[in-house]
Amino acid sequence: MKSFKFKQFEIRQSKNVFRVGTDGVLLGALANVNNASKVLEVGTGTGLISLMLAQRNSNAEFLGIDINEEAVNLTQLNFENSPFKARLKNIHQDYKNFETEEKFDLIASNPPYFEASDSDKDKIARQTVELNFSELISKSSKLLSEDGIFSVIIPAEPGNDFVEICEENRLFLIRKINIKGIENSKIKRVILEFSLTQDIFAESEFIIEKSPRQYSDPYLELTKEFHVFKG
Repeated sequence: MKSFKFKQFEIRQSKNVFRVGTDGVLLGALANVNNASKVLEVGTGTGLISLMLAQRNSNAEFLGIDINEEAVNLTQLNFENSPFKARLKNIHQDYKNFETEEKFDLIASNPPYFEASDSDKDKIARQTVELNFSELISKSSKLLSEDGIFSVIIPAEPGNDFVEICEENRLFLIRKINIKGIENSKIKRVILEFSLTQDIFAESEFIIEKSPRQYSDPYLELTKEFHVFKG
């Protein structure tokens, strides 16, 4: 399968592992990694998000975790071929059973978001078969450092439910980015960020395209250090 080339790294892909997509790019570009020393990505897939975050924060160390062995092998390949390889590790592990004494300053995830169905397409990566929202949130709340941030991108529809489950786990919403595919359209995705302490809440809007297949100026600006755009 064709590789996806970014400015500083390349993503090898596989038909059996969820491919590079806009959701991952947005989380990699927008998650608050600025003050993080230790970062955990849950469900690495190809390793895209960790690689983007590693490019943005040259001091942080990263651990990726995925239950799909093929995804782990692919992530490892992409990590090793990147200029950030010394700071990147990944493991084959079910997050529900992951145990560590470490606390993480940022836990990032583009989690499974479709309810389980009969379809086998991207079953583990896209369906809540192996990891549902409650399990993701409960485990993350235990692994987050005192000043850490839990950052996810999910469809807009279950956003309120996700926030409620986080509140039940003493995680407070501090940032929300409403993402639209195009101006005047419905909110398509939300990036939600939580902390263990209540803080000032910030909400904003982000539009991906100014017209069909034409990226918006904010998207071009956001991803200019990553994407190789054809001139």
